[in-house]
Amino acid sequence: MTLNPHQLDAEALYATLLADVKAGLAGVPDVAIVGIHSGGAWIAERLAADLGLSERCGVLDVSFYRDDYAKKGLPAEVKPTSINFDVAAANILLVDDVLYTGRTTRAAINELFDYGRPARIMLAALVDRGERQLPVAADFVAAKVAVPAGQALVLKRGADDKFTLTIE
Repeated sequence: MTLNPHQLDAEALYATLLADVKAGLAGVPDVAIVGIHSGGAWIAERLAADLGLSERCGVLDVSFYRDDYAKKGLPAEVKPTSINFDVAAANILLVDDVLYTGRTTRAAINELFDYGRPARIMLAALVDRGERQLPVAADFVAAKVAVPAGQALVLKRGADDKFTLTIE
């Protein structure tokens, strides 16, 4: 489904993503969910709770794995990576909020392999805004959205744990 950026209901998109992921993971053994900090981690935590996989949910911060790390330096908001399950031979659902160039996904996959060799890595994103620089495609995506150059889609989580998407 392709949407206008001004028609973004993050909660409705999450419901679509949850339904797609639930159907897509049916019968898949040894599933674990890993979210990319921060928006992807929020979505991953909620997916894990809704799918009964909270014990097999982890979070990655890919700051040190980015190919532009030397240019950008260390961001102030770096969070620790937390993976408390065996990655080796697991079917990993990697979760991000917005899929864009593919560089964050590449960095996340590199970091995951430092923890072991998964049987499979599937990618889920709330929104795909296109304009890929690397050959990366999501297995599960709630919507495709065209965003004007120079603007970003930003996922926010309220005090009530509800999601909102804004263009900045």
